[in-house]
Amino acid sequence: MKKVLILLIVTVLLSFSLVGCNKQTEKEYFTLWNECDSLKTLKEFVEDVTNPNSKNFIPVEDRIATFDMDGTFIGELYPTYFEYNLLEYRVLDDPDYKDIAPADVVETAQDIRDFVREGKALPAHFDMKHAYAAAKAYAGMTLKEFDLYVKEYAKNTACGFRNMTYADSFYKPMLEIFDYLEANNFTYYVVSGSDRFICRSIVESIGIAPERVIGMDVVLKSDNQGDEEGVNYTYKVDDTLIRTDELIIKNLKTNKVKQIAQEIGKVPVLSFGNSSGDSAMHNYCLSNEKYKSEVFMLIADDEVRDHADLVETAKRKAIWEENNYNIISMKNDFKTIYGINVVKTQFDFNITMQAGNAYTECDIYTQEELVFC
Repeated sequence: MKKVLILLIVTVLLSFSLVGCNKQTEKEYFTLWNECDSLKTLKEFVEDVTNPNSKNFIPVEDRIATFDMDGTFIGELYPTYFEYNLLEYRVLDDPDYKDIAPADVVETAQDIRDFVREGKALPAHFDMKHAYAAAKAYAGMTLKEFDLYVKEYAKNTACGFRNMTYADSFYKPMLEIFDYLEANNFTYYVVSGSDRFICRSIVESIGIAPERVIGMDVVLKSDNQGDEEGVNYTYKVDDTLIRTDELIIKNLKTNKVKQIAQEIGKVPVLSFGNSSGDSAMHNYCLSNEKYKSEVFMLIADDEVRDHADLVETAKRKAIWEENNYNIISMKNDFKTIYGINVVKTQFDFNITMQAGNAYTECDIYTQEELVFC
């Protein structure tokens, strides 16, 4: 009887110990978040749908989450999208390309430069104008060459910040969501308006597999294929895939929904975004007739730690709330955005040349230093 009592006590103590460990493990997923409604909603949702006894239980194979990239888990205000900055450099500064760039591509790159340096508005429907120009600007590159090109440019300091490169400009709290979902057997996909291969290059460092990236696409072909159609040409052992100047799709709005349906084949149960280009993807998630779903919109409302347009942010927030999207506030929900050593700065752009490669040199001042300028 005494042995039985001792065994019972040990079992109870072990149970409490395991519960404590589980709670501690849960807290470790979100060390960079404040207590907030968005995080509470996410955790309650995941706990509910992963509970086999819940009426809302979702089998592992159907736990699909989709994430926009720019402005959702990586910064986009330097002062614009990474892929816009890359095109501007490619066309106007790259010594190997700038003198042979087609006129319409130069015009597009100049639109970006005028926007960045002089604050001129971008032309209407610029997302498509950029997409066509970008297809031309990188045509002829092998996939490996393009990957290395993107990664090399991403080593530059992100303008408007100190102690951060483009390659490191992830929203650190959002990366914790990836870890949390993976621990709960969710499969997550990046569904971006940016070029698929740019996205693959950027997210490789955080462990996102290339097959889980969906983005803007151009036609690929073999370097030895010439004008022959792919259906008639047989790829050879010594062939290499290259990019062409033919745009397939700009992955925005309903195009995101189409690509999710074609490439994933299932309706997501979680969706994360930050702009109107993500609303269609969110609504597709909310239309899931089989499972409970939740969607989240991140708003850039922190003008101290990031470059925020508070007027635009307020407009977006009102729309997102009207659509019953959960709101993630960078200002209120994140303990840090890019990491404790990263500092937002005032900036202006001077393009200079060093060792044959253009790089972005920012005149950097923190808010406090501006007082003494």
